[in-house]
Amino acid sequence: MQKTLVLIKPDAFGKNHSGDIIKLYEDAGFKVVAAKVMRMTPELAAKHYVEHIGRPYYSALVEFMTSAPLMALVLAGDDVIKRVRELNGATNPAEASEGTVRKLYAEDKTKNAVHASDSEASAAREIPIFFSACEMFD
Repeated sequence: MQKTLVLIKPDAFGKNHSGDIIKLYEDAGFKVVAAKVMRMTPELAAKHYVEHIGRPYYSALVEFMTSAPLMALVLAGDDVIKRVRELNGATNPAEASEGTVRKLYAEDKTKNAVHASDSEASAAREIPIFFSACEMFD
């Protein structure tokens, strides 16, 4: 079974949307195999967003992601990476399809409720940043 990392970002977590978002994932047939509430540090943000370091928006992204607690999840399922990204919707909630996570819970392109790995390579890199093997089950 394929796995992906999902972060319920500080905006959605702070507005108590985590349960609603997880329900959308579970209703789509995905299994939560790891979950924790945490506060991202600047060092963790640098590891996770390494490809964005030096871009004009990086400082604002780190400031937002470290501003309050978030929920990190690992979801498992068939074609989970592609399907979770479809369920999340477009990064800009104004462009997201009805019923998607971002249409329902995002505020704007930055405060867009969730992050999900965009490829198998990204998932393989991102999951160990947030979870050890002993924190997951199958």
